[in-house]
Amino acid sequence: MSLAGFERFPLLFGPSPVHPLERLSDHLGGARIWAKREDCNSGLAFGGNKTRKLEYLVPDALAQGADTLVSIGGIQSNHTRQVAAVAARLGMKAVLVQESWVDWPDAVNDKVGNILLSRVMGADIRLVRAGFGIGFKESWNQALDDVRAAGGTPYAIPAGASDHRLGGLGFANWAYEVEQQERELGVFFDTIVVCSVTGSTHAGMIAGFAGQDRPRRVLGIDASATLDATRAQVAKIARNTAELIGLGRDLRDDEITVLDGWAGDRYGIPVQSTLDAITLTGGLEGVILDPVYEGKSMAGLIDLVRGGDIPADSNVLYAHLGGQPALNAYSGVFG
Repeated sequence: MSLAGFERFPLLFGPSPVHPLERLSDHLGGARIWAKREDCNSGLAFGGNKTRKLEYLVPDALAQGADTLVSIGGIQSNHTRQVAAVAARLGMKAVLVQESWVDWPDAVNDKVGNILLSRVMGADIRLVRAGFGIGFKESWNQALDDVRAAGGTPYAIPAGASDHRLGGLGFANWAYEVEQQERELGVFFDTIVVCSVTGSTHAGMIAGFAGQDRPRRVLGIDASATLDATRAQVAKIARNTAELIGLGRDLRDDEITVLDGWAGDRYGIPVQSTLDAITLTGGLEGVILDPVYEGKSMAGLIDLVRGGDIPADSNVLYAHLGGQPALNAYSGVFG
């Protein structure tokens, strides 16, 4: 089966925009850097990469007769905010398990940003004391049971919409979208830089680009601070997605690259390189990054360009996955 064989519920404006970051490229003095903007891909609650993934999960939820989307993430999860938005768009309920994945001292951390938006959209939010982890959590299973006990029909969406049979399809489609935009722009992006945490954004790209047979690197920048678990998750989802869309061959290990060095010691905690990347990109381009995902992947891109790991003659496509609402919960860092 090809990707065209999977039903897709339109939640995006269309292809997300691609544009050059000319001042940042000039400042770094190496590769030419472009951005593909998942942060403005939809009219649903500021969009983001998870909205693209949910386009493929929604038909499955509707086919199962679900009336409640049940998902999980940290207090400032971008994913749960997007699940809340999609539920509102469909006229469904949303139950969101928000765990304390990030030990962050900002006094309004659990009141502003993503979680505020989810509350505005009417989601049932359940705050749970539990540490970071991308696996299946007891708190999530309990929420599913609660919906069933109340007579509802839940649809289970794992963290980041990642560890789900259809979780990689959205970004496999992104890879085909990039191929079309390259033709329109007359440019070939030999290097893609993307943040990796729950895995399916990066994994879907790998599967989608694998069928294009062009000399392209897809570099995942780890922001989980659990590198081995993230690399294993990306590999699993990439291989499952490749099989699902009928790639017709096994993915090679060299196609699956997750790079360490910019996550810091703990998920969700910005380090100095994160803050430097946010202020540099904001100051040069007016492009806003967040301290959990994009600040870390941009820090990786900056160092890889400066160090020559990404050659000076490269065209780099930076995947901006969204997440800026979380900045409100980190205001003390910038004050």
